[in-house]
Amino acid sequence: MKTSLLPLLICLSLSVSAQKKINSALRLELDTILLTDQGIREFLDSEVKPSRKDTLANLLGYPRDILDKKPWIIMQKIDSVNILKAERIIAQYGYPGKTMVGEPQNTAIFYVIQHSDKISKYYKLIEKAGRSGELPFKYVAMMLDRKLLNEGKEQIYGTQVYSQMIKNPQTGQKEQFAYVVPIKDPKHVNKRRKEAGFDLTVEENALRLGVTYKVYSLADIKKITNK
Repeated sequence: MKTSLLPLLICLSLSVSAQKKINSALRLELDTILLTDQGIREFLDSEVKPSRKDTLANLLGYPRDILDKKPWIIMQKIDSVNILKAERIIAQYGYPGKTMVGEPQNTAIFYVIQHSDKISKYYKLIEKAGRSGELPFKYVAMMLDRKLLNEGKEQIYGTQVYSQMIKNPQTGQKEQFAYVVPIKDPKHVNKRRKEAGFDLTVEENALRLGVTYKVYSLADIKKITNK
């Protein structure tokens, strides 16, 4: 039986067409943005081995001793540069999703905004990208939770943890208090997380971040922190 090559040719044509849509120059720029945003944060991780920190220092273009002395200042510098780049890119292209730049480059602008004070300004843009499939929806969930945290409201997906110094009522000494930010309808949070695309439960995610999950209300936190 003779097999038609037409379906195969159509598929190849569509594949080539899709590849042509990728903006190579923008993809390369987003590679650098993503590297600096995530690289400096990996460097700050206390569990990262010295050899890996050496590699990160080279990738970030900073001497290792300078990064060791003032990593937070350098992170602020990187973030301030990246948000300017991100806003320029958004103004020119809209959200650069996977159709335009591929993956994981389509997450670069998300991370920059997530680490800035521009979340309220750009949340709708991120949400649109998530709902259209240009960005995995779990990133929309993460930004929504941080937006709600910034507004002093309960989060939805349990992605945000917080740590602050409080006075221990028994000892009178200051100590670190780390917790998962209060969640709206915590009973069903893991169902929402699964629907959003998260692999870990809220309990597992909290442990990954070094926090034991406990259900708190906003009133509980206010009482514990005396705020």
